[in-house]
Amino acid sequence: MINYIWVLLMAVGIIYAALNGRIDQMTTSAINAANSAVGLSFKLIGVMCLWLGVLKIAEVAGMVRALAVLIGPVVHYIFPSVPRRHPAMGAIIMTISANMMGLGNAVTPLGIKAMSELQKLNKDKESASPAMCTMLALCTTGFTLVPATIIAIRAAAGSVSPAEIVGPTMVVSFIATVFALVFDRVCQAVFSSRNRRL
Repeated sequence: MINYIWVLLMAVGIIYAALNGRIDQMTTSAINAANSAVGLSFKLIGVMCLWLGVLKIAEVAGMVRALAVLIGPVVHYIFPSVPRRHPAMGAIIMTISANMMGLGNAVTPLGIKAMSELQKLNKDKESASPAMCTMLALCTTGFTLVPATIIAIRAAAGSVSPAEIVGPTMVVSFIATVFALVFDRVCQAVFSSRNRRL
């Protein structure tokens, strides 16, 4: 579906430029944007290596596991249907902890592991369980303490103070996470009451 959207956007842009006699400007802008993207990518390599290295050191040093111990009681409250000693709970805690530490792509395998463990607890294998929906909501909003990727992009783009985004990112991601959890609970209550009536 996303491919069709991109094709539609490009077609509309080309047609609009042709109708207004600005094909030359569009071509020049496209080439300049491509060059800028490649240049930015090369600048990002060093910064991303630095941040991912620092975060990997934090992970190996046990900071992610320490964070997991701290957030454990909150996660147990958010996922009441998951038994405390089940592997799914450990995978969920590690996923959320890695997300909070801004480990980026390292979060994906942890999230997949958490979902596969939640699927083992799921009675209806054809649809997502409430715990799986909650997990998806948490991963989508992704409350982050260290937004390493955004800092790296800002540094590569020449920002004077690339880390000033940390405070606003924490606030926004926290609000988004709280909103997602509240909405998740409301939806679960609505669907469970509807199922009881049926």
